[in-house]
Amino acid sequence: MQGIKELFKIGRGPSSSHTLAPERACRLFTQVNGIFPFYRVELYGSLSLTGKGHHTDKIIKETLPNPTEVLFRLDWKEDFPNGFYLYGLDENKEEQCKWTVFSIGGGSIQIKEYPVDYNDDVYAEKSLKEIYDVTAQNGETLMEYVERHEPDIRAYLSSILDAMCTCVSNGLHAEGMLPGKLKMQRCAHDLYLQGLQANMSDQRDIRLMSYAYAASEENAAGHTCVTAPTLGACGVLAAFMYYAFYDCAITRQKCIDALIIAGIFGNVVKTNATISGAVGGCQAEVGTAVSMTAAACAYLTGLHRSQIEYAAEIGMEHNLGLTCDPVMGYVMIPCIERNAVGVRRAVDSANLSKYLSRVRKHLVSFDMVVETMKETGSLLPISLRETAEGGLAKEWEK
Repeated sequence: MQGIKELFKIGRGPSSSHTLAPERACRLFTQVNGIFPFYRVELYGSLSLTGKGHHTDKIIKETLPNPTEVLFRLDWKEDFPNGFYLYGLDENKEEQCKWTVFSIGGGSIQIKEYPVDYNDDVYAEKSLKEIYDVTAQNGETLMEYVERHEPDIRAYLSSILDAMCTCVSNGLHAEGMLPGKLKMQRCAHDLYLQGLQANMSDQRDIRLMSYAYAASEENAAGHTCVTAPTLGACGVLAAFMYYAFYDCAITRQKCIDALIIAGIFGNVVKTNATISGAVGGCQAEVGTAVSMTAAACAYLTGLHRSQIEYAAEIGMEHNLGLTCDPVMGYVMIPCIERNAVGVRRAVDSANLSKYLSRVRKHLVSFDMVVETMKETGSLLPISLRETAEGGLAKEWEK
């Protein structure tokens, strides 16, 4: 498995696959190959079909140092469904250098012509069972296991926690309209104020959802957020961590522990299935985010390993089949609302695990549900995998 640091990344929204990944690739292209007088980029897959709404062309032009032509294409010949060709051109606009870039989810990239070291495996273990087995054999905690492989992980995740909390805070204090043709009004601030006036039984839930709205609206506005595991699903874990850190006064060290736990589960999904909406639908994004957050919540609640696994499994199982159908290609409808529902579902998953595990042993392992998600994603029609050609997006256009 790759490092947890490659799972949690700080970047500009609104989409890790559509903005963060192209930005990273374009920046690396200039670092490796130098500056060219002109550039051409040909987008394929969901990068082409929803690239305008996700501002893919805008981020590419802002990142490359000289005039750039961005073309939206359909006849992609590569094996992976989401990617682009990046060309460096001379003064006569003749091709001098070409990269084939795959946007594989969560802002991660693969480049056919140039292997990148952050795709190297850091962990030998591939499944949750293997991780649990090796930590049991070594008599180490999950935190010790991760620190053994990534010695600087705590300092890195401390910055991730700060970035998540800053994102939520910025979103809570922002008002006005989100960019784009949908003319959507920001809701997080008003939702938070309503939560303060709500009855006691609703206050926590409304607060959590307002935090998810805050982070997701910041993402939709193209501001800085954290992939967890993607930018489209950034509101779920960020909302819970903000709640834990500020509202529950849980220590920074304990919150970092929770991020490590969340990272392990997210990494297992990324390794054995996908976190890309273009590959597996929104179950791969929000479903994974709910699993990660449920695991973090279960850990902070004091649950043991099997209960943490059960919480994460519940979170994914009940998002199986969730489609990715962004209206007009924007990460707004239904994405923002899904993040708000997702954080509630994550907390409910942890609570159900806590009490149901006292009644019986859970029968479905996390590894099982990850394999199921992978298969389910492969069976989803392409129109329901971040192409804005089916589902709610299609209904909206009628």
